[in-house]
Amino acid sequence: MSNSQHTIAGTVLTMPVRVRKADVHNAMFSVPAEAAQKLIDYSGLQVCQFRPGRAMVNLMLARYIDGDLGKYHEFGTSVMVNPPGSNAHGLKALGDAAAFIHHLPVDQSFTLEAGRTIWGYPKIMAEFKVRDANPFSFEVSEGGSLIAAMEFSRGLPIPSFRHRSQALTSYTSNNGTLREVHSEMTNSGLRMRPAGVRLTLGDHPYAKELASLDLPKRAMLATSVTNVAMVFGDATILS
Repeated sequence: MSNSQHTIAGTVLTMPVRVRKADVHNAMFSVPAEAAQKLIDYSGLQVCQFRPGRAMVNLMLARYIDGDLGKYHEFGTSVMVNPPGSNAHGLKALGDAAAFIHHLPVDQSFTLEAGRTIWGYPKIMAEFKVRDANPFSFEVSEGGSLIAAMEFSRGLPIPSFRHRSQALTSYTSNNGTLREVHSEMTNSGLRMRPAGVRLTLGDHPYAKELASLDLPKRAMLATSVTNVAMVFGDATILS
């Protein structure tokens, strides 16, 4: 990854950007592919149909504890898509798919500016309420309008999943510019639970977009990871 520099709010960031510690809760939903495609048509990308007529959407809460962008909360909506030019489908295609980032509310201004400027992430300022209990739950809102509330049941530990490094690709589209972002992630402390999460949508415009996906109230799979480290390189402009 390059050692280019970006000046954000008077602070010089030297690439790659590092997250030294975070924890993540994620829920995977199977949704109608047609609805998911309509949601992300503006990107020019094609959703990955892992089953005929079905696409994968992830809803994620990340709590960044120590990193170059500071300490903050982030709520992400991503849709699994094929690489540009590919129309692959099936479970094998899902293994080659990447996340297209559609929503990304955060609660700190520095990461908001950095995310928009460096990678084209669709970050907005939002408010978060997090309850560290069993079940774990959170709410994310903007201007008092609820986007989503999620409640995660405690998953089963996956003891063999320790300190694996994984290369990731994601896409963003901002003002007609499509970008590709490469990152590396190392995880430990993984828990999984089938279904495992309850979703409630609010009245925010983002919630209405999520409702258009016909999301089930319970996910296919819920995961939590207690120790996440990440490295982000510069974005590549594709079009």
